[in-house]
Amino acid sequence: MKEFDETEVTKRIRESLPEEAAHTYSDDDLLNIVDMIWDYYEMNGLLDIDTADDEEEDLDLQAELVDYCKRMLKKDKGCKINPEHLEAIVNAELDYEDSLDND
Repeated sequence: MKEFDETEVTKRIRESLPEEAAHTYSDDDLLNIVDMIWDYYEMNGLLDIDTADDEEEDLDLQAELVDYCKRMLKKDKGCKINPEHLEAIVNAELDYEDSLDND
């Protein structure tokens, strides 16, 4: 299994966004969302559990992550991420995580 690489995850996220949005956000903006995802994992005990691949659970998790990030964005006045891009960002981060397990 490969190690998590911030440069690679931001690259993967940028590739998933529309071209105009991909260049709008700084790496710090994108990593802020990645941090939100990992904060959600930690708060919900998902870092300690080795869950089986279950597509329905993955869809629920994705939706929960998007909702959580939207709530956190409302609190983070300094974040420039447009909420309409959150689903693409979360999906790209999750795909990147999956790629670490598959390599």
